[in-house]
This record gives sequence, C-alpha cells and structure tokens, in this order.
Amino acid sequence: MRDALEGKVAIVTGASRGIGAAIAQRFAAEGARVAIVARSLEPGSGGHLAGSLRETADVIGADGGVALPVVADLSDPACDRAAIVVETEAEIGPVDVLVNNAAACFYLSIDETSERRLRVAYEVNVVTPYLLTRALVPGMRERKAGWIVNITSGIVDTGGPPSLQQARSSAYAPSKAALDRLTVSLATELRDDGIAVNAVAPERAVATEGATAMLDLPESWLEPVEAMAEATLALATCDPAIDNGRVVRSLAYLSAEGRRTHSLDGTSVLA
Repeated sequence: MRDALEGKVAIVTGASRGIGAAIAQRFAAEGARVAIVARSLEPGSGGHLAGSLRETADVIGADGGVALPVVADLSDPACDRAAIVVETEAEIGPVDVLVNNAAACFYLSIDETSERRLRVAYEVNVVTPYLLTRALVPGMRERKAGWIVNITSGIVDTGGPPSLQQARSSAYAPSKAALDRLTVSLATELRDDGIAVNAVAPERAVATEGATAMLDLPESWLEPVEAMAEATLALATCDPAIDNGRVVRSLAYLSAEGRRTHSLDGTSVLA
C-alpha cells in the first residue's frame, strides 16, 4: 500500500486536530501533497482545544511529507471556499482528492441551540462540502478523475432506541443526514465523469479533542482514529466505477474490503 497517493494532491478540511489531522498524516505517508484547512494556524489559537495546522504540518514534514496550511473559517458564510482551491492549486498542484472532514458538532437540546449555532452546523457540515466540491468538479471532470470523501456520523441512524446524543443533536444529526444524501446525489451526477463521491462514519466514537471535551466516552465505545484514516484512504483510492455513492461505517467497511488498519505513518499494522 505504500505510495498509494504518490503524485496526488489532496485537500483535507478540519485538519488542525482529530480525525482530519490523522487523515492528512495518513495521506502524506502515502505520497500525497496535502492542503490542510482549518481556523487554527498556530498552537494555542484553537481556544480550549489543542491542535493547530502548524502542528499537523510539522508532524507531516518530520516524516518527509508535504503539507500546505490554508487558514479558513468554514463557519462563516462569507468564506470563499473556491479561494481554498485556488491557493492549493497555485502552491502544490491540481487537486485529486477532497476530504470534507470539518464539522460543527453541538450536542444541545433545541432550547439550548441558538439560531446562530443551527446555521453554523449547516454552513460547515453541508454548505462547505457542496461549495468545495463545486469548485473542484471542473478540474476533476477535465482530468476524468477525482475522489471526494465526506466524513459523516453514525448519529444519523434512526433504527433502534434513541440515544442521549441523538436526543440532543437536533442541529448536528440532521445536517449530517443531509451530507449523506448530498453524497449519493453528487455520486449519481458525477459518476460518468470518473469522480467518486463516498462518505464514511466512525462505527464507534473516536476520542478526538472535540469529542472528549463534549462527551464522557467509555473505552468500550471507542475505535482508533487510525481506522477512520485507513477507511478514508481506501475511499480516496477506490475505483470510481465500482465504489461510488456509498455511505459506509469505518470498521465494517475495512473488514468487508479485507483491509488492515495501519499506523498514521503507514509503517506498521495495528493489532
């Protein structure tokens, strides 16, 4: 699997920490030049959460990879998402892969959810993936190849008894459900252009900085962040004629594909 993305350029949003940072590291280990997008450029600029674009870029650079920090506030309706693509392509080349990982996640009741938070959830979780995809489609269509991976959430599942998180996610869960539907719609529209559009969610919780700040996560609920990075890599290197319009869960997808989970630097297989 080494060098699976050699020569490719990827954009990963929400890459200052958590799942996004892990995906960026895994992609770089496979040879991709990665534009990493978030609000927090320097350490300490992310408020109460640890992690920054500089730290992600430093980890990737230390392993011999290439990372381009791109600062953008994806929660701001005035944010020019197309400018992210322009900057990336000017600095490191035409974009082959887009990972829409950035998320606005609020576990709040409807009484606690302000109109601003509601709008932010859709701005980050739906509008940004749509506009970034739209900005990239012309180039991907011209090259007849492209891979778009949307990071979704298992909280959209409606089967079984509702959990406390589902009961307190009237802004977050519906926005992720919209992202799932957007994935299928875009895959259908772009299939004949050689562009794969898929989505993956953690099967269990991932102990990211943001998740642990909001929720008490028992060990039995967790999966390693490396599993999400591996599943995203698999979808970013899939055959668009075969894998398109899929909304999968990380562990089940890796198992079905017979794929082992690697460390983020790609040098070892996790037990």
